[in-house]
Amino acid sequence: MTDLGELRATVETLAAQVRLLQDQLEITQLVAQYGPAVDSGSGEAAAELWTEDGVFDAIPHLTMRGRAEILGMVHGTGHQSVIAGGCGHVLTAPHIVVDGDEATGRSHALHLRWDADAGRFWVFQVSANTWRWVRTERGWRIAERVNANLDGSPGPRAMLAPEGT
Repeated sequence: MTDLGELRATVETLAAQVRLLQDQLEITQLVAQYGPAVDSGSGEAAAELWTEDGVFDAIPHLTMRGRAEILGMVHGTGHQSVIAGGCGHVLTAPHIVVDGDEATGRSHALHLRWDADAGRFWVFQVSANTWRWVRTERGWRIAERVNANLDGSPGPRAMLAPEGT
């Protein structure tokens, strides 16, 4: 291979690695926006994280299809009463596998609640999450999030297993 050929191959390899890192960073930032959006009651911001027809399956409580239902959940009386009492939705950095214009991943989510009498937060829920993201004209968006309480049952634990195991 010529020096120019080696240089081209190196540049192509580096460009592909940078694209992958950019995709992973954008997806991580997308996930990181969820907690602050729902904890501040910003339904529009939360809904915009999904594709127009995206699905958020909060097992076993509620399955939301599309941005309007996600917005409705955030603005609904149930969620509004939870945030009025003090809470935090904390998502861990997801493991992300990018495949072209689609990506999948898994992570944990913690739902913390304020206990005014004790003057502290307590862990209300720890859940497993699986994700499917797609690249859109407006950047990466969530196509599907499945959130299941880690209650000791095998289904939610299996959601966290590395792919292929």
